[in-house]
Amino acid sequence: MKVNRLVSIIILLLDKKRISAQELAETFEVSPRTIYRDIDAINLAGIPIRSTPGVGGGFEIMKNYKLDNKVLSSSDISAILTGLSSFSNMLHQDSLAHTLAKIKSFIPADHAQEIELRTNQIQIDLSPWMVNPNIQADLKIIQQALTENRELSFDYIDRHGNKSNRTAEPYQLVLKGNHWYWQGYCLKRNDYRLFKIVRMSNLKLSEQSFTPKNYQNPVLDFTDILSTIQTNIKLRIHRSVMDQVLEYCPFENFSSDGEDHYLVNFPFIENDFYYNILFSFGSHCECIEPLQVRNEIKKRINQLADLYRN
Repeated sequence: MKVNRLVSIIILLLDKKRISAQELAETFEVSPRTIYRDIDAINLAGIPIRSTPGVGGGFEIMKNYKLDNKVLSSSDISAILTGLSSFSNMLHQDSLAHTLAKIKSFIPADHAQEIELRTNQIQIDLSPWMVNPNIQADLKIIQQALTENRELSFDYIDRHGNKSNRTAEPYQLVLKGNHWYWQGYCLKRNDYRLFKIVRMSNLKLSEQSFTPKNYQNPVLDFTDILSTIQTNIKLRIHRSVMDQVLEYCPFENFSSDGEDHYLVNFPFIENDFYYNILFSFGSHCECIEPLQVRNEIKKRINQLADLYRN
C-alpha cells in the first residue's frame, strides 16, 4: 500500500540520513520512477527532502528539520501501532518496543483517545494457540546473528525425515502463515535455503562472521504454480467441519447435500501434505471422486489400522 511505503521511507530517511533511489527501489520492490513520485508526495506533505546527485548521493531530510506530529493522520498512526504491536507480541524485541514508543510520541494530545480507540478496534495475535517453547529462544539467536552478520550452526530435519548438520549465513526472518522460517546461505549446499525453525535443533551462534552477499527475497507466493498442478476432487462433508474446509477453498465450491452435509470441489495435489489435510477432517469427510484418491485413502486407513492392531 502506498501510504505504508511513504511512512516507511520517512522512517528510513530519519534513521539512515541519506539513501539512494535505487536502494529504496530495491527495498520496496518498486521502480526508481515510483520512488521519485513518492519523494514528491512526501515533499508535498510538508517534509523537505533534499536530493544530492553523484557518487554517494541520494535523498535526505533537510538538516534541522523536525517532523511535525501532524504529518501522520490518526488513521496512519493507528495502522502503524496495530502492525507493530502484533509483531512485538511475537518477537519480544526491545527495538520494537522503542519503535512503538517513538510512534506514540507523534500522537497529538487532542487525538490520543481517538487513536487508542481505533487501535483497539483491531487485534492481531500471530502467536499460535500452543507454543513451542524453543521457538522464542531460536528467534532471539537468529535476530542476533542477523544484526551481527554471524554464522549459525544447527541440526536440521528435512520434510522427508533426513537429518543433517548445517552451517549457514542468515539473511532474513520470514513469518509465513503461522510458521517461522529464515533464509540463509547454506555452506553445505552452497546455495540459499529457506529453513523452517521447528525443524531445527541445537541452534548455536558462531563466532565466525561473514560479509553479506547480494541476495533475492525467497519466493513465498505459489499461487501461479499451484494453479497448474492442483486438481479438484469431490468431497462430502458434515457441516461440523465446514469451517475447517473453508480454510482451503471458498464457499462458492460448496453445494448443499441434505440438511447436514455439503458436496465440495476441493483443490488437491496427490502428496502426503494434502492427504493429511483430508485426514484432519476425520470421519466427517468422505472423498467421493476420483477413484484413485479414494483408493489411496482406503490404503492409508488400512495401514493405520494395522499399526494399532499390532
